[in-house]
Amino acid sequence: MTVQIQTVHFDADQKLIDHVNAKIEKLKTFHDKIIGAEVYLKLDNLSQQVRDKVAEIKVYVPKHSYFVKHQSKTFEQSFDLAFDSLVNQVKRKKEKAMAQH
Repeated sequence: MTVQIQTVHFDADQKLIDHVNAKIEKLKTFHDKIIGAEVYLKLDNLSQQVRDKVAEIKVYVPKHSYFVKHQSKTFEQSFDLAFDSLVNQVKRKKEKAMAQH
C-alpha cells in the first residue's frame, strides 16, 4: 500500500506525519485489498484570522475509492475524525458486500 501525505500552506512536523502513518497502517485491519491512500492536510480560510485545519483522506481499493474530509482546530483532531468516518465507510461497504454473497 502506498501512502502519500501532502501538506498545503504549511510544513508538517514529524510527530504529525508519524501520527498519520500509524493510523493509515491500521486501515489494513478493516480492508485487506487497499491499494493506496492519499492524505491532504490543509490550512483553510487563509484570508481571515481563523485558520481551520482540514484533513482529507482518499483510499483506493480495487473498483472503488473512499473519500472523507473533516475540519477542526487541530490537525490531529481533524485527521482522527476523518479516519473514524473512513473506517465506518469501509465497514459498511464490506458488510453490504458480505450480505450480497
